[in-house]
Amino acid sequence: MAIRDWPESERPREKLLQRGPAALSDAELLAIFLRTGLPGRSAVDLARDLLNQFGSLTALLGASRGAFCDGPGLGLAKYAQLQAVLEMARRYLAEEIGRDVVLSSAAATRQFLQAQLRGESREVFAAIFLDSQHQLITYEPLFFGTLDAAAVYPREVVSRALALNAAALIIAHNHPSGVAEPSDADRRITARIRDALALLDIRLLDHCIVAGREVVSLAERGLL
Repeated sequence: MAIRDWPESERPREKLLQRGPAALSDAELLAIFLRTGLPGRSAVDLARDLLNQFGSLTALLGASRGAFCDGPGLGLAKYAQLQAVLEMARRYLAEEIGRDVVLSSAAATRQFLQAQLRGESREVFAAIFLDSQHQLITYEPLFFGTLDAAAVYPREVVSRALALNAAALIIAHNHPSGVAEPSDADRRITARIRDALALLDIRLLDHCIVAGREVVSLAERGLL
C-alpha cells in the first residue's frame, strides 16, 4: 500500500508536522529523505531495507559514496543531497556552540563533536580552541591517521593554541572501531598535551572520544 493511502496520522511527513521529528523512527525519518520507494515497496519499506542492509542509520549516513550509491533506490543525486544535509547539520551545531559558553553547553559540544567525527572511517584528532571566557575561537582537525591510529604531536597542538591566542582547549578524536573506551595510548597523549599546555598557562579542559552515538569524556572519568 502506498504511503498516501495510509491513515494521515501514520504518514511520516504528517506525523512529523503534528508531533515533531523526535516522534519518528529512524525508518520514518529516512523515508522522508528518500521521498519515494520502489515498485511494490513504499518509501518506509525501502528505508527499513536500507537500515537492515547497512546495520544502522549511523552506518548508512557514514557510508562511502560507492557503498551508498549501490543501495537500492539510492544513487549520486541522493548521495549529494545527503552530504548537503549533513554539512548543514555540522554548520548549525558549530553556530550553536559559537553562541554559547562551551562549558555551560556540554550537550551541544558533544553533539557537535559527534557530527564532526563519528562518520570518519579513519582516526581524526581535533581540538576546540577557547578564549579566556571559554567562548569558541575555532574548531580544527589537527591530525589524521589510519583506521586505528593517529600520530599526535603535542608541540603542534601547543603551537596552534599560541597562534590562536587560546586560553583553553577541548581535544577530541574518534574511534572508527565503534568502541569509545579510552586506551592506554589515549591516556598517555592526554597527559602529554595537558602538561605541555600547562607550561604556557593554557588549560586542557577535556579529551572526548567519539564512537558512533557514544562520547566518552576523560575529564568525567577522572583521567585528566
